[in-house]
Amino acid sequence: MPVRHTVIVDRLKDWKWQIEGLEVTLANDYLTRQAGAQKRPIRIINLCRHYTYLSGGYYCSLLAEARNDTPMPTVADIVDLSRRSLYAFSIPDLERMLANTLNRLASPPEESFDLYIFFGSSDDHRFHRLAAEVFDIFRYPLLRLRIEYGKTWKIRSIQPIGLHQVTTVLSDFFESALRSYTRMPRKRHEGRKPALYDLAILYDPNEKLPPSNLAALERFIRAGQKMRVDVELIQKKDYNRLSEFDALFIRETTAIDNHTFRFARKAEAEGMPVMDDPKSIIRCTNKVYMWERLIAQKLPTPKTIPLNRYRFDDTSMLHLEAALGYPMILKIPDGSFSRGMFKVENRQALAEAAKTLFARSRIILAQEFMYTAYDWRIGILAGKPLYACQYKQARGHWQIVNHKADGSTIPGGFATMPVEDAPKDVVDTAMAAAALIGNGLYGVDLKQNDDGIFVIEINDNPNIDHGVEDKVLKRELYATVIEEFIRRIESMRSS
Repeated sequence: MPVRHTVIVDRLKDWKWQIEGLEVTLANDYLTRQAGAQKRPIRIINLCRHYTYLSGGYYCSLLAEARNDTPMPTVADIVDLSRRSLYAFSIPDLERMLANTLNRLASPPEESFDLYIFFGSSDDHRFHRLAAEVFDIFRYPLLRLRIEYGKTWKIRSIQPIGLHQVTTVLSDFFESALRSYTRMPRKRHEGRKPALYDLAILYDPNEKLPPSNLAALERFIRAGQKMRVDVELIQKKDYNRLSEFDALFIRETTAIDNHTFRFARKAEAEGMPVMDDPKSIIRCTNKVYMWERLIAQKLPTPKTIPLNRYRFDDTSMLHLEAALGYPMILKIPDGSFSRGMFKVENRQALAEAAKTLFARSRIILAQEFMYTAYDWRIGILAGKPLYACQYKQARGHWQIVNHKADGSTIPGGFATMPVEDAPKDVVDTAMAAAALIGNGLYGVDLKQNDDGIFVIEINDNPNIDHGVEDKVLKRELYATVIEEFIRRIESMRSS
């Protein structure tokens, strides 16, 4: 089994375990090693005795980052735990979690105690959630929490410990935690080659309308296995783990003001491919930007008029009525999945809908109503068409998804076809629209009627659901996406 992680120790006598697949090296050897070209970053587990400023442990993490390796802890992690005043902000939330755990215990501790957290696992399994939370915040291999008993339980300190402080009693726990973290227990098929890259897929298991259903995510994982890419599903809580991967695929509904954008920003800062990238998210999530770009490039869109909260009055409504007529559509710029959108039939409805949307955004859009039995969706990946779908309007409704007042949704039907069977003008228009955004993965929505083809919007994380968008390409669709990630990873490494 090839080496996937390098463990750094101050003294060889500190290392007492035999774990296949780990390279164990002395700190002095690592510090004096000449940095050479390598195909992928080395994952460094820094188990030095001390991490204080300018110590051997500090310099091992510092040089690892300079060599584009991936150390744990990072220099930023070392700074965070150097003084209590720097990590005190996290204590209240951790203490609330501690109290909740203790309140549920049939036999809680009756005196102060130390809790050891090794690679996110705790030596006392009753505190596994607390351990995971601490590890998410402080990415250290070995930590000791001093928990004091009194009128209320307090976390007195959070301290990193060196490998030499792993006692005989903790030895088996250390090995188990390390094996779990490095995934060493997993047995591979004989003859199966090890993974070349690691791809993280960010998803939310509780999202009602995710861009990919679980069946699709499972097929991304299988496609990766066949192409020597380890695909792992991660969630919002895994933000601090992002540097462990080679690329990021966002399969949550994106927004600038939530964690999906922060993940994209961090991935870009780490120098890893991410779909979709921050710039694409910014451009696609705001329909005002999108409309300006489409108009500037003379791409056909429904007649659209931007409205300003502070300049919306009776005169504005008269102008809209003359320009668009009824019914018309009012939409908030960052709406998704047909949400934040109103179809208005008269002036009273127009005034009420505008008031509702202006409460959320200074600028909203009014658009001519253009009914069609279905919307086109052309999936575009790296400037090439990936799939072609017709999304039919929900029964008795004017949108492809009917959002009920009780929070339930009723989607319309669909028809997926080979890209070459879709009208060439539809595909060409979609590709031209996507090119205005970037070179990532996009879904371009279009309407087609007797007057022509019109771009409705461009989505930065279009649906790829098993049983819908993959109806034609099946496994090939997932393989194509994985291949693009491999191409981007290798392109970044060679540049």
